[in-house]
Amino acid sequence: MYGDDLEKLRASTDVSLTENRNGYALKAQAAAGVLQLDHIRLVLKPKFPVQGDRLIEWLCYANYQREPDEALRNWPIGSDGYAGLVPAALLHECRLLLRRGLRRDYVRRHRVETTLRGRLDVEAQATRCFGTVDQLHLQTFEYEEGGWENLVCGAALTVAARRSTDPRQTRWLLDAAARFPSPSRPMEALPLLARAQYTRLNNHYRAAHAWARMLLGGGGVRDLLDPYGFGAKSLLLNLNVLWEKVVQRMAVDAATGLGGRAARPAEGAILTHGGFNREPPSFRPDVLLAFPSPVGETTATRFLAVDAKYKRYATDNVSAADRHQLLTYIAAYTEPDAALALVVHPSPEGRTRRTLHVEGPRGDLGRIEVLGLDTGAALEDAAEPVRRAIAHFAGSPP
Repeated sequence: MYGDDLEKLRASTDVSLTENRNGYALKAQAAAGVLQLDHIRLVLKPKFPVQGDRLIEWLCYANYQREPDEALRNWPIGSDGYAGLVPAALLHECRLLLRRGLRRDYVRRHRVETTLRGRLDVEAQATRCFGTVDQLHLQTFEYEEGGWENLVCGAALTVAARRSTDPRQTRWLLDAAARFPSPSRPMEALPLLARAQYTRLNNHYRAAHAWARMLLGGGGVRDLLDPYGFGAKSLLLNLNVLWEKVVQRMAVDAATGLGGRAARPAEGAILTHGGFNREPPSFRPDVLLAFPSPVGETTATRFLAVDAKYKRYATDNVSAADRHQLLTYIAAYTEPDAALALVVHPSPEGRTRRTLHVEGPRGDLGRIEVLGLDTGAALEDAAEPVRRAIAHFAGSPP
């Protein structure tokens, strides 16, 4: 392994590198995908075997995109691993846009012409022409397909084609990219995404832009699910973050159907006072659900903490650190008669459910329900243990 690559790996906070007698050991923790170094290309596989079509369903669900159609279910996982699915998803959405027809809008253009057409750029005329009158610097507005929505798609398709290792997919990406306008440097599309605003006129671009954001922001293990990022030849997915987003939406959807809701940001913060911080640091569970109290009770709101753990809790014991964390949530959010918190983890072998009873010298401290969701099942079916547990807490029939 070359020195530059070693320095990049050592500088990463999400990929650990240790040296041993046989060379180097690399541990990627929750990262999966492709890591492109200067001299080495690494494919990182996840610790749970999740099918490609199921992973795409998770991504669509976590990002509130429409459900994938049958064409997406046939995508293969090639040498790029899960990273290869994102360019395929982008290509699919861009083809749908081309079939519908690209949106046209008035685009500002800077031109130099001999006749006045549009608006005279006075500053450019004064500083660049030095009194010349046969060349006019103009600002015109052309009705064309060069709007920001199409520029983002063209940039992402170009980047995807450069990173692809499948010749057939590369050809398809290049063919689609040629039909979209693109900025001279693809990463110039990132500021456009940062300022993105959608209306009924361009709302159909949302899905393509979600995949484009993943590609253009693929600079590190957290960037695939972040709205911003920087350009790199790596495309890595933090499965911890993805799992948290999937569980969060499952829990909130289940609570909403039972009259509950997601707790507001300032509503359930646990604060630590007396430290050296200027502001008391706070922490929260991955999902905090709020339910109205039954008629006649004094407390205004009941809370339920749901924590997503991308761990092998189908076969392993819940760690001491996680039990301590969940007991803190139970103490902060629940009453003694409903001292409950949920842990939701992936379970490739099928759904599982067990309850941990935590006791101390003075009696019960709380219950922790450990729910394993079947990673091979469709999300509607996989979410059933979460729905049943939340319905039981809310007092509704499971």
